[in-house]
Amino acid sequence: MIKTESVSEQVSRVELSVERPERIASLYDETVGLHRFVKTHGGSARSTEVIERALRALGLSKNEAKVYIYLARSGERKASEISGVLSLHRTETYRILRDLEKRGLISSVFEKPLKFIAIPFEKALDVLIEAKKLKLNLLERKKERLIHVWLSLPKIEVDTERKEVFQILEGEEQVSLKADEIVSRAQREILMFMMEDDIVKFYHSGFLDRLKISSKKDVDIKFMAKCSQKARFFLDKIRLGNIKYLYLNEEVLPTFIIVDDEQTLLFIRRNDGKRRIAALWTNYEVFLRVLKVLFNELWQKEVRQLACCT
Repeated sequence: MIKTESVSEQVSRVELSVERPERIASLYDETVGLHRFVKTHGGSARSTEVIERALRALGLSKNEAKVYIYLARSGERKASEISGVLSLHRTETYRILRDLEKRGLISSVFEKPLKFIAIPFEKALDVLIEAKKLKLNLLERKKERLIHVWLSLPKIEVDTERKEVFQILEGEEQVSLKADEIVSRAQREILMFMMEDDIVKFYHSGFLDRLKISSKKDVDIKFMAKCSQKARFFLDKIRLGNIKYLYLNEEVLPTFIIVDDEQTLLFIRRNDGKRRIAALWTNYEVFLRVLKVLFNELWQKEVRQLACCT
């Protein structure tokens, strides 16, 4: 006896055959007036997320980035199609399209019904980067006038006693700026322990080159890193003199920087799966002393030249 599958069993079998890395996307098909459900590869989705983050860093909102990416990839579309595919309210969609048009990222196609088309991605990046540059140049020109206005404000009596404070910084850019700031102010000594991932990030940001400049100003620099071929590769490139490598089985220590026994920057890893960077900056004396004792203990240990560091 031949057993036939029911419709529900066939649907279940199809669902089970869908691979994990693939996602389901809804696209509206005008010809039949229905939504089509198609599989998209996880790799493509991840690439889209990277592009979306970059556009948001250049000033677009989350939904503006989504609308631009959709138009740039799919060609000219009506507002109703955009709101349907991206699950946006029609009013918000029109507002986003108007704002993107003002930025020069999309254009209207004079047809009935009205359609919209995006400029090429490379050109969109140029437009957004130039807009950022113009804003920065404008702020630079306003800087002196703003300082003059600030200094003209009536003086208020303040307590000038040194306070011990903490500051939490979030995001790669903010952490890098703070690291640059404290290292540039170093007068006597910089102590650093750095994990492999942070060495790579700081190398590409130019921070390690600026660290080398500090070493030429008679600032004593001691640099420790977790022993790995990647760490050795990047640190050899900058040719910083006083470096030691430690063999650690796990990431038991965070990256940290101590400057002149006066301030420290301690990296924090967010346990949200995205490995976002955050850091604690402080001038708290007891905390600095404990961290320096730890650094000196590690520095004094005999470090064997392991295979991963040769």
